[in-house]
Amino acid sequence: MISEAELEILRRLADRQQISDCLMRYARGVDRIDLDLMRSAFWPDATISQGPVRGSIEDFIAGWAPVQDAREASFHNISNLTVEFDGNSAHCEAYLLVSIKQKGTDKIETVGGRYIDHFEKRGPEWRIKTRQMVIEWQGYLDASEMPVRMATRHRGTRDRNDPSYERPVQPREAINTSWLPLVK
Repeated sequence: MISEAELEILRRLADRQQISDCLMRYARGVDRIDLDLMRSAFWPDATISQGPVRGSIEDFIAGWAPVQDAREASFHNISNLTVEFDGNSAHCEAYLLVSIKQKGTDKIETVGGRYIDHFEKRGPEWRIKTRQMVIEWQGYLDASEMPVRMATRHRGTRDRNDPSYERPVQPREAINTSWLPLVK
């Protein structure tokens, strides 16, 4: 028999997992330019303060989406998640590391910062009610060797053609196999 205290621990573990899943949905939505996935991380009445935007998720998307065509790659990493519960509210901090490569450049912009979020649970679902993004550092990496190295790799796409949307994912032929040792 599970005690009430043990049951509460299980509830909080499930809540924490939902919050983590929500953050991952957002990151995937950004990297794949999946606006519906991005929206699914926020309540419709949420407020976001990120970069020059202080407004709704729609305000953020309106400023963010037009610049995505100039980006060749975007890669979000979210880690170091802390969660403090207060009933159906949760105060969260998550570290982020974002790398962005613009088309036609030999540099990758890398940004380190944190998402400081207030989550609300409405019904069975946790979503972001308020977001404050803070930047801790920013710099550039040399990507001049990227075209050569990526010529023999499978590439992702920033849309729903990415293999991550395929169910189940299927193996693909290598783009260029000339570098592989000959198998006899």
